[in-house]
Amino acid sequence: MRRVLSLLAVLIALPAGAEEVVLGLSRDKVAITATFDGSEILIFGAVKREEPIREDAPLDVVVTVSGPTQPVVVRRKERVAGIWVNTESIEIDGAPSFYAVASSGPLREVLSEGEDLRNQITLGRAIRSAGALHEFKDTRAYTSALIRIRQRSGAYKVREGGVLFDEQTLFRTSISMPANLTEGVYLARIFLTREGQVVTEYDAFIEVGKVGIEQWLYALAHERPFWYGIMSLAIAIVAGWGASAVFRVIGRG
Repeated sequence: MRRVLSLLAVLIALPAGAEEVVLGLSRDKVAITATFDGSEILIFGAVKREEPIREDAPLDVVVTVSGPTQPVVVRRKERVAGIWVNTESIEIDGAPSFYAVASSGPLREVLSEGEDLRNQITLGRAIRSAGALHEFKDTRAYTSALIRIRQRSGAYKVREGGVLFDEQTLFRTSISMPANLTEGVYLARIFLTREGQVVTEYDAFIEVGKVGIEQWLYALAHERPFWYGIMSLAIAIVAGWGASAVFRVIGRG
């Protein structure tokens, strides 16, 4: 309730203008610890407007959250002589490590093809064009396969109707993030659309990173690999000696 009141106060204080988004995040940082098993980000906001609500052409909201983009090689497997082997493959120039899209209605109704192409909102558009490592025709099959694989793992999500939009003014949605998040800066984008066209866009950033002992070990492994190896070896020796001592005590009993 306190967040909603603060949001309305900001909404009133802003200067007059066209329809715009006033946004809030439940958190702008996600800390990865040893017990981290995923997180949920609440995205909420309001529409600031100068003119009355247009009943003839209501607004819709589309929210996306994307993780760091990385190149990905997608391979096709085929059964050859009773054995599954890799055959053709392509390299996708850039695929987000995490991607979620939520909307206040069916995407095909709230977003036109042209606006989707221009703003790269849906899953298929968020993945950049693929370059073939071997000659073949249907690149879309590989992109679709990548989307299916990452949807099953929880890295890609689509929630049509997942944005609650009250009185054409207040909106909110929650985005679940899996445990195996890639570190980096995540981009949250909020689009206001009317009759399939984007009216305005608002961007916010979420930092995802390791903290505590996980961060120290990661930094040690990448910045001081020699000492990380020595420490790992010492831990293995101590663990082995400890296990041996325990078994000797048990044997005497």
